[in-house]
Amino acid sequence: MIRGLIFDLDGTLVDSGLDFDQMRREMGLPEKQPILEALAHLTEPRRSECWAILERHEREGAERATLMPGVAELMDSLAERDLRRAVFTRNGREATLLTLGRLGLSFDTIVAREDAPAKPDPTGIWKICESWGLRPDEVAMVGDYRFDIEAGRNAGARTVCYAARRRLAEIETWGAGFAVQCFSRPEEFLAWLDTP
Repeated sequence: MIRGLIFDLDGTLVDSGLDFDQMRREMGLPEKQPILEALAHLTEPRRSECWAILERHEREGAERATLMPGVAELMDSLAERDLRRAVFTRNGREATLLTLGRLGLSFDTIVAREDAPAKPDPTGIWKICESWGLRPDEVAMVGDYRFDIEAGRNAGARTVCYAARRRLAEIETWGAGFAVQCFSRPEEFLAWLDTP
């Protein structure tokens, strides 16, 4: 039985309108290359220049972010069930807190990229589980991208793909334990949380 949920931020709880292709163009990075992993291999001064570009985009995204449909109602339902809730994001802490504060979202625990290695590394999930006193198999990682699902699987947690903007064939290759198309009608999702 699930006792806590760990959510990705962008593309799952909120739409920040982040354009990763535009970021890569501004940074001079190859198309489709994961940005955080690419920045880790750059040397100064280019690394700092690219970090500044990323942080600017994240701040702008935080200022315009909107809730995904049904998120507020889902959070209320989870609170009624006394389920723990966390955010585990590849975003920086400053932009994450700005986004959550602007949109009135509150979580027990927030793990940003300053706090743990980026997904798909499972360390952030383990840190959250430790802070909650729960085993990884008692939590679910909920996200819209393969890094979220891989992090959950790597941690030994259950996994949920928020699939509103994904093709079914794509999701199946990630191996998520469950897929939800929309949080506005969460009955099936909430029922899945109760399954052993």
